[in-house]
Amino acid sequence: MALCHDGMRENMIKREPVKNSDQVKVTFVVPHDPAQGAIYVVGDFNDWDTTANRLIRRSNNTRSVALRLPTGQRFAFRYYSEDGQWFNEPDADATEPNEYGSVNSILLT
Repeated sequence: MALCHDGMRENMIKREPVKNSDQVKVTFVVPHDPAQGAIYVVGDFNDWDTTANRLIRRSNNTRSVALRLPTGQRFAFRYYSEDGQWFNEPDADATEPNEYGSVNSILLT
């Protein structure tokens, strides 16, 4: 687990196989920042729907959401905050340029 200089956890992605399934449970975690308002994980896996997968505030001062995704796939994604800001996952498997002149995070399952 990576820690920021102030002891808070940095963004991270956790993966767990789903038993008897060809899916993996992927948990997206970001530090809680009240100034950002709601945060969503948005990507290929939800057709880039900016309201489909909201990260929920946890007691450890983080926000997270878990999704079941097919194994052996590659997904582009980003985080979106309700104040209109997009940001990436530093723990992503890779990054790639997108059509908007920015960069997407890449998740490999």
